[in-house]
Amino acid sequence: MNFIAMYSGFLYFPEDKSAYIPAIIEFLIMIILCVFVFRLIKRISKKQAIKAKELEDRIMREKQQNLENRMQE
Repeated sequence: MNFIAMYSGFLYFPEDKSAYIPAIIEFLIMIILCVFVFRLIKRISKKQAIKAKELEDRIMREKQQNLENRMQE
């Protein structure tokens, strides 16, 4: 089977360029949604990083206090 003949159905370019309008609208909607989701993920990640840093600081303080208590005993 001829390779070009097999895939030529995918290379459809309509004469009426208004057929591209729905695809362009869908593409723009998807880009806007992708940007929104990306920013949402960044915001959530930033909040989680702050919480993780607070937890790390608390654990380090407790560890330091335990070491000081052991040294005083």
